[in-house]
Amino acid sequence: MINNYILIFILLLLFIVIAIDLIPQFYTWQSRIHIGRIKDSGIWSNKVLNKSMQWLKNTPTIKLTDNKRLISIDILRGNYKRNTIQYWQKAALILGLTECYNKTKNQQCQKEVNTFLRSTFKNGDWKVQPTEIDSVILAYSVLNIDWISQEVYKPSYDKAYQLILDLVGSDGTVAYRKHTTDYRFVDTIGFICPFLVLYGVKFHKPEAIDLAIKQISTFNEFGMLDNYFIPCHTYHIKTKLPVGLFGWGRGLGWYAIGLIDAWSILPEVNPNKKKLEKSVVSFAQMAIIFQNINGAWSWIVNDKSSRMDSSTTATLAWFFTKAASIQSISSDCISAKEKALEYLKSVTRRDGAIDFSQGDTKGIGIYSQEFNMLPFTQGFCLRSFI
Repeated sequence: MINNYILIFILLLLFIVIAIDLIPQFYTWQSRIHIGRIKDSGIWSNKVLNKSMQWLKNTPTIKLTDNKRLISIDILRGNYKRNTIQYWQKAALILGLTECYNKTKNQQCQKEVNTFLRSTFKNGDWKVQPTEIDSVILAYSVLNIDWISQEVYKPSYDKAYQLILDLVGSDGTVAYRKHTTDYRFVDTIGFICPFLVLYGVKFHKPEAIDLAIKQISTFNEFGMLDNYFIPCHTYHIKTKLPVGLFGWGRGLGWYAIGLIDAWSILPEVNPNKKKLEKSVVSFAQMAIIFQNINGAWSWIVNDKSSRMDSSTTATLAWFFTKAASIQSISSDCISAKEKALEYLKSVTRRDGAIDFSQGDTKGIGIYSQEFNMLPFTQGFCLRSFI
């Protein structure tokens, strides 16, 4: 009798392990049936919006691992998910919903964002204090909201700023992690530079703005492929040598977010405005060269045989949305953005979720080969709608 119970227990455990592996794969398979069949732009944009609001309430967990088998072991070891990844998912959704409200005055967008604020902050401060720099883009997304009192939330912004200052290295720029202080990642430009500029402008801290400018300009000096303006994943501050892949798609996205938002926010009177604008033009001209015929960018942008990446495409769509205000490149930017949105429409599931975004990067030179849905992509697509 005891042996029978043991056998039943083993079989039950085996069933649970198999189910944990198979259910996500089955869900992905069935959700891709009739993908890309939403042709009407109005219907498509509404579906993307509705999915964004749904995900802000209940943000899907983005996996750390690419494993599809024995996922339960990764869960038990703590290798399945991490809060740092979730920060930039939620930030993108807030940025997208805020942009939607600003353009359309859709009250539901405002309502969902306000609900998120009540669940995340108390008396303007974090309910759970973030400890990693990835959270700064979430602080930026809140700082970007026009309908709230920014003074109320200043305690949370001050703590985000302190997180940045704690990672300033001997070269005067900001590291990504305390254990990688000798490297400067392109991701960090997207995570911190828009926040630094907006925080500096709203709370009269010119030193914060100066730090953002230094972060971008120093990366331009050491992290770009000579004469091509293609960013590398990272560079070493002592050797000044680039490390990792040139042309990593989402790396372009991180740089694009940091550059275009910082430039857009920076007041015209700031002497660095024109300097950043030159970088915007150089980056736009480079990125347009690598846009595929179908409107997408590959996960390695300079290798058109590599898989298309929706997260790169969505972030660059937002970049071109804002860069189109520069007269010399306006028509090219509008065209690039429109083609990017058409591609994103073609890979949208029937429930409004945009598919085929590259998964989370594991380390320098270790890039995910998982391409699935990503709330980050959803938010920047939403941000790019007219």
